[in-house]
Amino acid sequence: MQVSDLFITKNTTIREGLKKLDNTGRKILLVVESNKLVGVLTDGDIRRWILKSGNLEENVSYIMNTSPKYIYDKEVINAKEILKKNMVEAMPIINHNKEVVDIVFWNDNFKMKLNHLNKLENPVVIMAGGKGTRLEPYTKILPKPLIPIGDTPIVERIINRFADYGCEDFYMIVNYKKNMIKAYFNELDKNYKINYIEEDNPLGTAGGLYLLKDKLKDTFFVSNCDILIDANYSDIIKYHNENKNTITLVTCLKNYTIPYGVIEISATSEVENMIEKPEYDYLVNTGMYVFEPEVLRDIPEDTFYHITDLINKYIDKGEKIGVYPVNDKEWLDMGQFKEMENMVERLGIK
Repeated sequence: MQVSDLFITKNTTIREGLKKLDNTGRKILLVVESNKLVGVLTDGDIRRWILKSGNLEENVSYIMNTSPKYIYDKEVINAKEILKKNMVEAMPIINHNKEVVDIVFWNDNFKMKLNHLNKLENPVVIMAGGKGTRLEPYTKILPKPLIPIGDTPIVERIINRFADYGCEDFYMIVNYKKNMIKAYFNELDKNYKINYIEEDNPLGTAGGLYLLKDKLKDTFFVSNCDILIDANYSDIIKYHNENKNTITLVTCLKNYTIPYGVIEISATSEVENMIEKPEYDYLVNTGMYVFEPEVLRDIPEDTFYHITDLINKYIDKGEKIGVYPVNDKEWLDMGQFKEMENMVERLGIK
């Protein structure tokens, strides 16, 4: 990829910028005029705009950072220290004319994750008890958490992502083929601890959390066992804490285009308007959450109970439920065969 692939102008719409972020797989775009840097647009800028219910057809000039940090080309040798000091994942490199000549990315150059909170010590709960019927016949043989993505089971990839940010305390709620899951991790050389929470009967996407009500005392993550979120987990926790949310849902902005002309009619069946191939945007649930520990007290004992039931209950009670949007390229779902193939491709696994 060339640095020019990240160039946009001030007249680029936020929707176009979002699509370009998805297509490039990067979290930053450079706003330029005649190759000169005039601003940057990041996934965080778009996230904040989405949370304000902002119009995606506005120009990026509404939300871009007009005073971005940058590195002069003769300072590249100090890039790591500059990125760490400013706590940013990428920074453009400019010459003395303020023309963009390159960009440096933290993840491309340094092994450790850029952690906003030094080290995450939050527990992680992985919901791994389901039968994975959408992935049959594979799951007739292997439990869904052990389905390999490349040469590594999906649940191990999930754990590794959290471990990259310092998480060491994992709770895995198991049921279907639980002994196979335990056997796999018992043989693994690992630097984290897995606590197995066994469901006697299937309890849905949230019922098994009741079994943790006396074990978790701190803010914790919850993740389905068939998704990967390629976001900064420390930033998710930071956002959750700053907004004092009871639950934060990690969501993804999905754009859907109706491939036809859509007709709008009046009460008397007359055509009022015709929209050619309209686009609609929805925030969808990815299957990753941040919970406050008191939530566990509101989950019924030994009852089949879904997370959607819990969230709707809290909405009715007036509890603060927040969302942390990620872009489409940051959410990988393995729930069905096609999605599993997409995950392998997008992770660059051969």
